[in-house]
Amino acid sequence: MSVADGDALRPWSADPYSDALVTGRGPLFLRRADGWLLPLEVERWCARADAVDLRVLERCEGTVLDVGCGPGRLVAELAARGRPALGIDVSEAAVAHTVRLGGQALRRSVFEPLPGEGRWDTALLLDGNVGIGGDPATLLHRMSQLLSPSGLLIVETIPDVDVDERVSVHIVRVADHRGAAGPAFPWARLGTPALLRYAARAGWHPAGQWSTGGRSFVALRNRSSHSSHSRPAGQEPVVQRAAPERGGGRGGTGGTGGRGGSEASVNHDEMLTSTPAAAPAGGPRPSVPV
Repeated sequence: MSVADGDALRPWSADPYSDALVTGRGPLFLRRADGWLLPLEVERWCARADAVDLRVLERCEGTVLDVGCGPGRLVAELAARGRPALGIDVSEAAVAHTVRLGGQALRRSVFEPLPGEGRWDTALLLDGNVGIGGDPATLLHRMSQLLSPSGLLIVETIPDVDVDERVSVHIVRVADHRGAAGPAFPWARLGTPALLRYAARAGWHPAGQWSTGGRSFVALRNRSSHSSHSRPAGQEPVVQRAAPERGGGRGGTGGTGGRGGSEASVNHDEMLTSTPAAAPAGGPRPSVPV
């Protein structure tokens, strides 16, 4: 999971979330001001992709951007299959874990300039990441900017209920008020009906729905062309298309990016080319639009 925030306030990049990713264990929760708790599935995120995940990945097309990639099980699985994929996350621990698994990842918020904007074939918002930023309309608009025309967005929703909730939450380690907590940040929770309402207003086209293993998913198709007139009413686009960054990646988990994060070894000047990136031990790494 991830959240859109500036450098000064990145809740998912600080303890206790980072500590949980390092150990691979919870318990960890999102806590609302009224004390309501949402358990976070740290053990599942840190494990290998399971059968439900694999069904999602089978639907992916072309280059894949995993938004809020967490510890990188999906990006690593795609890379192992020779599929071009990139994860982004604001957590340095998450990015480092992804790279250790053999995936490519950058420490970025989805609302910051990203490589290959407007050219990704598939984007993923799984594990509750449709809640990023606490504003589903703005997030869906941003995803439309990142995807190619008619690109595929796969979103995980809350199963079996029509929920449309925007809240302020903290990340906490234990289910009481004595546990260490991160800073408050905005979050959203959506069931499938609510997501489809937001998507219809934003010009997305439904491309499928399914539920399996107690989880629910929606596939959406981007508009056939990008248009400045399709942004949410009263809002300017979140970012402009970024120029390619010079200098490429900064070398695995040991390097630090412009935001102090680790990056995979990628070349930002070779966007959407068929030339493979530097090959890791054990086989070639597929190229991604970076």
